[in-house]
Formats: sequence, structure tokens, C-alpha cells
Amino acid sequence: MNITGHTKLTGLLGSPVGHSISPLMHNEAFRQLGLDYVYLCFDVKEDGLKTAVDGLKLAGIRGFNLTMPDKNKMIELADWLSPAAELIGAVNTVTHEEGILKGYNTDGIGFMRSVEDAGYDIIGQEMTLMGAGGAATAVCVQAALDGVKRINLFLRKKSRFHQRTEKLAHRLCGDTSCEVVLYEQGDQKSLKECIGRSRILVNGTSVGMLPETDESIIEDASLFVPELIVADLIYNPKETKLLHMAKERGCRTFNGMYMLLYQGAEAFKIWTGYDMPVDIIKKKYFD
Repeated sequence: MNITGHTKLTGLLGSPVGHSISPLMHNEAFRQLGLDYVYLCFDVKEDGLKTAVDGLKLAGIRGFNLTMPDKNKMIELADWLSPAAELIGAVNTVTHEEGILKGYNTDGIGFMRSVEDAGYDIIGQEMTLMGAGGAATAVCVQAALDGVKRINLFLRKKSRFHQRTEKLAHRLCGDTSCEVVLYEQGDQKSLKECIGRSRILVNGTSVGMLPETDESIIEDASLFVPELIVADLIYNPKETKLLHMAKERGCRTFNGMYMLLYQGAEAFKIWTGYDMPVDIIKKKYFD
């Protein structure tokens, strides 16, 4: 890759970011398409985000991604928000156009495309979703916008997201054809009933992520039936305890790796106008 005086800058803001696969993915895509862009990582905590964004804006950055803990704070700094970002309350992709910062959230799009990539159709069907943090909320919003019939959303009784999630559920029920119903994670009776009706179960929490790999958001393996698709937004480890338990019961499973790929592909198109060569990127970095 040759850096020139015309090279457009893109990157990732968050903390930590040293482990991110995004620079490999985006820089390879730029190289494959012969685009004069570069993607870098910037370790920026939430309390320094405004300063960093102001500096990057002044320097003429083309666009950037955000990861934790910066996604929610970026809502306050963007000049314009996509409908999904506004509903989710978090931004993971920004474009800079003539001094205007436009905020998007591509996480939900990434998940729905990963469902298609895995060979499944959940439109018009029922989903059970565990968690109400940023990633889970993005999945909930995009699934509702895309036409999932009903989402059973389980969150902790004392979750700091409870009030926000109640408002979101009410709005999605009014603005989309999807019914969103909230439950407490400890309500095992409702959990069993919801999973029994659902086409897909999605873990949107961090339960099972390294280093807590011996934990699962679902402890009762009898809840898994062979007809159920089980997805985990976690991709490290590649097979969480949840996915291992579900697979042993005959369920079809997939992790969050391709969600990462496809949310990045959507950001790539927003910045450049070109489709990311996902088959090449998938083969080189994800398979």
C-alpha cells in the first residue's frame, strides 16, 4: 500500500483497539479495489472522544468506526443520525462530508446479513434475544425494521438499560410490524415458552466471552430443540459454551464473526461507494 498526498483516512476509535481485525479487513479491501484509502486504529476513551473527533474532523478524515466505550457518546457529537442509529442510541460508523458528521449503526445490518450468510430466513418469524446492551439493541432494531414478526427480549431485572429498552420496545411496536415483548432473564417459564416458539435464539450479552468461557446465558440444555437456530454475537471463543450445548442438542449454530465482517462491509460502502470484496476478505481473515 502506497500512502500519497491524496490518501483518504479512515479508522477505528475505542479502547482497547489493539486486538481489532478491522484494519486488516479494510486495508485489504482498499488494496483489492485499488482505492487510495488507509484504515488505522486510535485508542480513544469516552472522556477524550470529543477532542479526538474534533481533531480528526479538522484533519479531514473521510470516516471512522467506533467501538466500546465510544458508541453511545458519538450520538451527541454527530450532526445527523440514520434512523437505525437514532433508534439504537449508538453510532458505530461516521462519515465526514464537508464539515458534517453523519452517524450510522451498521451492527444490526451486519447481524441480519450474517443470518442470510448462514443460510437462514427469519423474516416473518419469531426471535428470542438475550440482552439489551449496544449490540443486542442493534440486532433488535434491525430485525424489527427488516420484518421479524416478534422479538422476545430478555434482560436483567436491574439492568441499567431497562428504562431505555422499554421505550425502544414501545416505539418499535408502534413504528414497525414487529411485536417486541420484554421479559426478565430469571423468568424460566417464559424463557422456555419463548424459545419453544422461536425460529432463532440470539445471545447478545457478554456471557461466555473470554476469559469466562465456562459460562452460558442458557443453563438448561433441554430448552434447545433441533429446529432452533442458535446464534452468539461473541466470536472469541469461536464456539462458546452456549453454541456447544446447542450443537450437542442438534441445533444449527453460528457465531458473531460474520456479523463483524458484514457490519464492516456496510461501513466500507458508506465511505467509498463500493462493495467490499467480502468473499476475498472472508477467505483471508475469517475462515
